[in-house]
Amino acid sequence: MARHLSIGDLARATGVKATTIRWYEAEGLLPSPARTEGGHRAYGQAHLDRLGFVRHARELGFPMPAIRELLGLADQPDRDCGAAHGVATAQIAAIDEKLERLRALRAELARVAEACRGGRAAECRILEVLADHRHGRCTDPLHAAPGAGPA
Repeated sequence: MARHLSIGDLARATGVKATTIRWYEAEGLLPSPARTEGGHRAYGQAHLDRLGFVRHARELGFPMPAIRELLGLADQPDRDCGAAHGVATAQIAAIDEKLERLRALRAELARVAEACRGGRAAECRILEVLADHRHGRCTDPLHAAPGAGPA
């Protein structure tokens, strides 16, 4: 790796857009880089490593506050990693909730699609259900709007 990377080089090396890199800097997730004589950002290996950490955490679905906490732990290598375990298990729980919701949405969509076997758009069950903004025809309580039930 070159001694210093431009923001474009860092973006290409990590797959993170330059605008996102600047945002991470502004949010304090990525330290401000040195500047060249011309005022351009000059990133080093530490920036590349930290940005890779953030990107990987984002790929795993961690929200920004959790990433900030994990970075804080990574910055203090002598600390107990129990907090990291807590952050990870909270993310697992959030993923499980999303999976449950996705299963409910899939089941609801499959039910609606099964009821539509073609014909005129005016009689299309899919279009009818999508137009029902109150979710009155949804059968799954995870998908139905609060207070609404199957019609």
